[in-house]
Amino acid sequence: MTATTNSAQDVDVLIVGGGIAGLSLASELAGRCRVALVEAEPSLAYHTSSRSAQQLIPSYGPPPVQALTRRTLEVLADAADGAGRRLVWPSRFMLVGSRADVESEAHEGMRALTREEAARLVPALRPAAFEAAALDTDSVRVDAAALLAFHEERARSRGVGLHVGSAVHSAQRVGEGWLVGAGAEGFHAANVVNAAGAWADDVAILFGVERLGLQPYRRSAALVSLAAPLDPDTPMVAAADGTWYFRPDPAGALVSPSESEPSRAEDAVPRPGDIEAALALIRSVADLDVTGIVRAWTGLRTSPQDGLPVLGFDPEGPGFFWLAGQGGYGFQTSSAMAEAAAAQLLAGPEALRTGTSPVSETQRALDPHRLSVRS
Repeated sequence: MTATTNSAQDVDVLIVGGGIAGLSLASELAGRCRVALVEAEPSLAYHTSSRSAQQLIPSYGPPPVQALTRRTLEVLADAADGAGRRLVWPSRFMLVGSRADVESEAHEGMRALTREEAARLVPALRPAAFEAAALDTDSVRVDAAALLAFHEERARSRGVGLHVGSAVHSAQRVGEGWLVGAGAEGFHAANVVNAAGAWADDVAILFGVERLGLQPYRRSAALVSLAAPLDPDTPMVAAADGTWYFRPDPAGALVSPSESEPSRAEDAVPRPGDIEAALALIRSVADLDVTGIVRAWTGLRTSPQDGLPVLGFDPEGPGFFWLAGQGGYGFQTSSAMAEAAAAQLLAGPEALRTGTSPVSETQRALDPHRLSVRS
């Protein structure tokens, strides 16, 4: 069906994409303006958002990402689900590897450890198998499913229409807004938010907006069973050269080869041997007695060439707003990104140009103008 002005629902903001970015924004805007969200898949958070490592690390990523992470942790510090269970809790993060790699990857706030100290915190580690270690004590674990459900419930309860199985198939600029067809629905929206993850550039094309060069990258992981369980308080451990990580899980352990390989936008799946190769590398450093692979999956981490997320009104497409390119920082920046996006959408593009709406240096670093060939 193609949307028509007679059948279209009038909204102030139409969000395209039902992952953590889109749901966080829907939750943030709920009750403040008329909002609808459309998701192409049959359920929300169908792709990468359902495949998160669930670790939020303040020292991870470039400075703008670290600033967004700190704010997100502030927002989520006291958040709880409907049963009163906390959504985040302390969970330490450790880097191990060569001295050069650890020094290169350990950010401010991480504490250097001796190999013996590292092995005391993670008894499975063999001190002779690595040269150096560093510990982040400010990182937290997030219950990703509970956080997604939290945002979904808040959005629904405050009147946001959440439409699954509703891929955008038509879009045209009409007057001061957009006329959009998505699934069997039609929308007339003052603003459209592109929160489509790996498909963000494809969505831009549908709206006649310049692509920003957002590239999806593969990242696989698996839950494995262990002969001897890890202490639940065991830190997440990652190779400083980026070749693997593992952390405790009720199933045994979560492991990943930490690959970052270009991919097309797709429902990615693990390739034969990827998880086994990661386990071989982990076993070269740690004594994990893996008894089987419970479940394996692959997500797509999408980012532009400079590695920073994109947040803001498009430089050439009136009423078209980017909320994409979060790479591996989606959950840990989600609340801060939603706050910033909501503030800009409610103020409008003119507020930024005229200086009537203050913009932080972090937000300026994410502005899509930096990626446009026409800017």
